[in-house]
Amino acid sequence: MKPKVYLIDVTNRDGVQTSRILLPKLSKTMLNIYLDGMGIYQSEIGFPTLKHEINYINGNLELARAGAIKNLHLEGWCRAVPEDIRLVFKNCPGIRDLNISLSTSEIMIEGKFQGRKIWKDIVGSMTEAVRTAKELGAKTVGVNAEDASRTDISRLIDCALAAKEAGADRFRYCDTLGADDPITIYERIRALAAATNMPLELHCHNDLGMAEAVSCAGAQGAIESGVDAYINTTVNGYGERCGNCDLVSAILALTYSPGLSRKMQLDEQVNLSEAWKLAKYASYAFNLPIPISQPGVGANAFAHESGIHADGTLKDRRNYELYAPEDVGRGEPELSQTGRIITTGEYGGIKGFRHVYDKLGIHFSTDVEARAILELVQYANLHTQKPLTDDELRLIAQHPDPVRKILTMEI
Repeated sequence: MKPKVYLIDVTNRDGVQTSRILLPKLSKTMLNIYLDGMGIYQSEIGFPTLKHEINYINGNLELARAGAIKNLHLEGWCRAVPEDIRLVFKNCPGIRDLNISLSTSEIMIEGKFQGRKIWKDIVGSMTEAVRTAKELGAKTVGVNAEDASRTDISRLIDCALAAKEAGADRFRYCDTLGADDPITIYERIRALAAATNMPLELHCHNDLGMAEAVSCAGAQGAIESGVDAYINTTVNGYGERCGNCDLVSAILALTYSPGLSRKMQLDEQVNLSEAWKLAKYASYAFNLPIPISQPGVGANAFAHESGIHADGTLKDRRNYELYAPEDVGRGEPELSQTGRIITTGEYGGIKGFRHVYDKLGIHFSTDVEARAILELVQYANLHTQKPLTDDELRLIAQHPDPVRKILTMEI
């Protein structure tokens, strides 16, 4: 089989680390459901070593077992130390996919550990962590090389080979500071893939405005060396500092760039037509606007005013549009109700609650049955601090037990 490009979305781990924002656990869950519907291979769902993430992660694993999340792999993240691995499986025994992280550049090793650890110690801890994870039930383990772009390539190769020998399934090249350029990362990833024959992840930040270009170039280097590539993304490019590689932009590049689409095969499960729904929900949940010029989902992505452009587009949209609004799930008018509006939430009553759910096509046989879900809706509204969406209301009614766990902080 020819190698492919797969997408691992890290919004729920790296995206939520965006400074000055918060994302409720129910919203993180909805992102996983939308990512699943979009055919994304894997979601890095969070930190199973953090107490406040435990119920959310276990609730999402329950949703996967119940079929509400069908194909999306749910991956946890922790440090590449054995004690973290043991805590992960103590907190979340059902987790099967894990990414573990170690710093690899000399500047980080010196700056973080200040002589307490040397390279040999860090690699030794990582290999023991990989073996421990496999022994405790991990199906896949990815090893995360933090600051790989400022790490000597020979050191990266040695690290990846040690991880592979210990049982790791993938090696993640992290452009942690967004310092790489497309040509450099292409050459480095080709060398890393050729030396290790190991599937490689590209985790690129946007500090120089090149996250998508660098991610795609790195993926090309992996593919041309005969291994699968996994591009890490976030929805709407959210993430620390200047953000991460944007999910929709990466898919558009791999699909509509003639050069990239000829050289690389994107995972055929990806469904770009779900992009608008996902991007719009993420903007609502994060309370961050989508930039007007955002590829595919920005307000101006299909807007034309120049006379020449407008005339050419009206004659044939291909004159000035690389892809159509329908390709990303746009093009239909979005209607909002005016006049009388009944909502349900933190202070909602039974009559209004049943009216809202009747309109969603979900009916309760008795008020007693309805009140059990109403209580969850009230807590969910308090949890998110914003009106619940129709899809959130549906999830609460259809999977109340996992949702109750997700909304609960106490273990």
